[in-house]
Amino acid sequence: MENETKKKILIVEDEQQLVELLVAKLEKEGYDVAFEYDGEEGLKKIRSWTPDLILLDIMMPKVDGYGVLMAMNEEKIAIPVIIISNSGQAVEIEKTKKLGAIDHLIKTDFSPNDVAKKVKAYLSGEKAADFDVSVLSPVDGKEGTKALKILLVEDDPFLGDICSKKLVKEEYTVYRAIDGMQALEGAKIIHPDIILLDIILPAIDGFQILAEIRRSDDKKLANVPIIMLSNLGQDDDVKKATEMGATGYMVKAHFTTDEIASKVKELLGK
Repeated sequence: MENETKKKILIVEDEQQLVELLVAKLEKEGYDVAFEYDGEEGLKKIRSWTPDLILLDIMMPKVDGYGVLMAMNEEKIAIPVIIISNSGQAVEIEKTKKLGAIDHLIKTDFSPNDVAKKVKAYLSGEKAADFDVSVLSPVDGKEGTKALKILLVEDDPFLGDICSKKLVKEEYTVYRAIDGMQALEGAKIIHPDIILLDIILPAIDGFQILAEIRRSDDKKLANVPIIMLSNLGQDDDVKKATEMGATGYMVKAHFTTDEIASKVKELLGK
C-alpha cells in the first residue's frame, strides 16, 4: 500500500503501552497511524492531519473524550470515532453515541486484532457486520466450554456487542437477537439456559416477550430464568416485570457488563 493511498488512523489515548500495541498492529495492517496522549493535542492533530478514523479514549488529561467529541460537533468535523474506554456503563455508551461515536470498545474485553477488525469494517464501508449475527448462530461462531447457552435480546448494537463479548469471554455460548420475533423464535429453537431481555425493542417489546415465554407449553422454556435489561428504572416497571415472572431486573445505566456477567453466573450456578 503506497503512502498516499494509506488510510489514516489517529489514536488519542493516554496509556502508552496500549498506544504502542495498537500502533504496531494497525501499521502492520497497512494503515498510516498517528497518536496523541491527551485530548487537547488530539484535537490539534484532528484539525491539521484530518484522519480517516479516530480511536478515542474517554478519561484523558487536559481535554477528555467527551470534550473532543463536543469540539468536533461544534466544528462540524465528520470523522468516524470509535471509543476505547475502561467503562462498560450504558450511560457512557449512550452519551458518546449522542455525541456521534460510531462504536465503543472496552479495554479489558478487546485485543489489537479486535480493533483492527473494527477499523477495517468501518473503513471498507461494511460497518460492524458482527452486530448482525443470526440468533441461531453463536456469537463469533464460538461455543463456550461451560455448555450453557445465553440468549441476549438487545437492539442497541453497542450494548449488545459489549455484553455478548463479555459473556463469550466467560466461556458461555451466546446467541444474539435484535428484535422480539427473532427472540421468540430463537428461544424455541435453542432452548437457552438464561435470557437477558431488553424492554424497549422493535415491534414486540420485552414485556410481551416475557409474557409469551412464561405461558409457553414447553415447560423448560416457560421456566427459563429471564433478566430484564432496561433504561427504565421506575418502580412500576420493576413491579410489572416481577409480577409477570421476571427473575431479575437490571437498569443498564447502573450496571457494568462485569456485574451483568456476575448476575448470570449467580443464576446459572443455582
